Amino acid sequence: MARSFKRVAVLGAGVMGSGIAAHLANAGVRVLLLDIIPPNLSEAEKNDRKARNRFAQSGLDKAVKSKPAAFMDKEDAALVEIGNIEDDLPRINECDWAIEVAPENLKIKQALFQRMDSLRKPGLIITSNTSGIPIAQMTEGRSADFRKHFFVTHFFNPVRYMKLLELVAGPETDHEIFQAVAAFGERKLGKGIVYGRDTPNFVGNRIGVFSMLNTIHAMLEMDYTPEEVDAIAGPPLGRPKSAAFRTADLVGLDTFAHVAQNCYDNLVNDERRDAFILPDFVKDLIAKGNLGDKSGKGFYAKVGKDIQTFDPKTREYRPKIKPDLPSIKEAKNIEDDSEKLRHVVYNGDRAGVFAWRITADSLIYSANRMNEIAGDVFNMDNAMKWGFNWDLGPFETWDAIGVRKSVEKMKAEGRKIPAWVEEMLAAGFESFYKSEYGVRYYYDPAGKGWKAARTSPEIIFLPSVKERKKNVWGNSSVTLVDLGDGVLNLEFHTKMNTVDDELILGMHNTVDRLENEGWTGLVIGNNGEHFSAGANLMLVFMNAQSGNFKDIETMVDRFQHANKRMRECSKPVVAAPFGLTLGGGAEVVFGANRVRASSELYMGLVEIGVGLLPGGGGTMEMAFRALGHIPNGVEANQINFIRKYFENVGMAKVSTSGKEAMNLGYLRPTDSITMNRDYLLADAKNMVLGMAKEGFAPPRERTARFPGQGARATFDMVIYSMFQSHNVSEHDMKILKKIGYVMTGGDCSPSVPRTETHILELEKEAFMSLVGEPKTMERMQYMLMNNKPLRN
Repeated sequence: MARSFKRVAVLGAGVMGSGIAAHLANAGVRVLLLDIIPPNLSEAEKNDRKARNRFAQSGLDKAVKSKPAAFMDKEDAALVEIGNIEDDLPRINECDWAIEVAPENLKIKQALFQRMDSLRKPGLIITSNTSGIPIAQMTEGRSADFRKHFFVTHFFNPVRYMKLLELVAGPETDHEIFQAVAAFGERKLGKGIVYGRDTPNFVGNRIGVFSMLNTIHAMLEMDYTPEEVDAIAGPPLGRPKSAAFRTADLVGLDTFAHVAQNCYDNLVNDERRDAFILPDFVKDLIAKGNLGDKSGKGFYAKVGKDIQTFDPKTREYRPKIKPDLPSIKEAKNIEDDSEKLRHVVYNGDRAGVFAWRITADSLIYSANRMNEIAGDVFNMDNAMKWGFNWDLGPFETWDAIGVRKSVEKMKAEGRKIPAWVEEMLAAGFESFYKSEYGVRYYYDPAGKGWKAARTSPEIIFLPSVKERKKNVWGNSSVTLVDLGDGVLNLEFHTKMNTVDDELILGMHNTVDRLENEGWTGLVIGNNGEHFSAGANLMLVFMNAQSGNFKDIETMVDRFQHANKRMRECSKPVVAAPFGLTLGGGAEVVFGANRVRASSELYMGLVEIGVGLLPGGGGTMEMAFRALGHIPNGVEANQINFIRKYFENVGMAKVSTSGKEAMNLGYLRPTDSITMNRDYLLADAKNMVLGMAKEGFAPPRERTARFPGQGARATFDMVIYSMFQSHNVSEHDMKILKKIGYVMTGGDCSPSVPRTETHILELEKEAFMSLVGEPKTMERMQYMLMNNKPLRN
């Protein structure tokens, strides 16, 4: 039986502690957040509860105001109760779990654990968020029951957004309790669990900090600039855009230095120990208080409107220098990540030489550390993907560039290859991973063969499903896949999953199959980076530029009809949105009967940014959702209900979470949210099956009484006021009036009900009236060229 964690104590309200508290609240858990009493209280304040709780309150306040937001919904801050350790530590016994997030100081932790041990009820789980202090030292002198219920839960910052949660058990940790927290962390907190060994800095920081520091040392040795390094060590190598130096600025140079020093002090037998020595120029930055984003300056600094770079040679900030690296420019045009990686590391130009050097160093170091810190390649790869946002872990990277080919190159350079890698190749294993019939395997050096990767049977990974020959139908834009139990999945696979003609054709084909082939229902979802970034703007722009307005109108009509058919299909349709779900992507979601959304959902109708209004049913849907809040038979001011949804469209409001999408009305009370996106498709499938078992009946076409022309005058007045105060441009005003026209029902009488079909016609007419406007064309072109909206 799964263990319940209804209330959790967090001891320490700094950046990490308050972030952990906020994320627990995101998951609906009540939190007791404690910190020390401020040391310099006045005599009057010493008896003032508010003053004694000041540090905890400050931590909570900062979490509420933080950007990016720590809370998915600021209202969830009400789930966090504050206190102080001196007065409130006994209250840990009201909780199911207590997480220590005190400073990385052994004496402080030991003193806190000693007191907790004397107060705690038997069986209370206590974990530490330490990034590398040995468990034996932290639990020295503690009771047997304490040691049994103690282990490490190492979250990564920012807690809400970083998927990695490293779990490290002590020699006496109860396995069942350990696994209960792992299950809770994965399913309820949405984390990716990596099981580390009790070694300095565990898995992610050990490899990540080595890679970053080794890159900096290589830069100094090979005479490269920070700009060149960040251009090479970012997306071309499957790493984040922040690459090396920008990542350090985000993390904080003091934090970076602390982890590096901890490694150097404790890794006396590490063959690459010297890599953890902080270069002098980094020490200078820290000494001056230039710690990165937290202080406003680090490796980079914003000076006026410009970004300047700290030059390691002069120890001064200078204007950024744009690097000239041909292979990096060429790599931008290569879509396949593995091909891009090979192109760079095997290139003989300046970028390729550096890329090869740091990649080879990282791969060999990871292989030498594998058994010591993680136990298998799968754990290590996940740690780097989830904790440092690498596209590929070190061993997946090795597979991408070719294990045998790269080893031969390494040997030619005189590098020492880890013995187990040599043995693997000698035994005929050419890669660290393989996939058969939808099951992923990794090479296990201990067993000298393949081992199945640990994945929950609840997780649906579409490439694996397709490997099992479960494709039903497809074209260039979609694939229809059989998920089992009679449930189909419609997967988009255009660039950014944008809506085009073939995707719309796929939607119609899917409804035909649902109606005629005996399927139970449908999930609309995918495993891409985003659900859908909207309509294919290039397609719309090119047709408008060529004057092919009939083709655009046909596309709009077919897209509206596809979404309407999905909604009115006799089989249940569930959308599973996540990430960017914009414009046409949001309209696809609106067409589903129910939604199972990711907690990280950035959803909105953003068409005004390209000079248009939502034309795939989005404007109509916002109007009907607004009026749907008015109870039958109740006379109400319809404008007050429509206004909120009008603002959603007119101000292109995008949710910053699934919860905010619910608050904005993009999701309905009948929709649900999944914290861990890995489980999203399975949750959506189960929702389809539940709806079918409940006796699903398709909704009928909606009708509503719209306020018409009288109400529109009010909207027009508000819009004109916005124009006069320079909040909107003249073209914005034109679009907003069109949106208001559609959402108020056009030139209708308030006494005559209007159908969805009627409002869709108004929507299409308004869309077509805007698509050929010169200022709309300018906006579309600017967006395509610059990936940001134009205000004209």
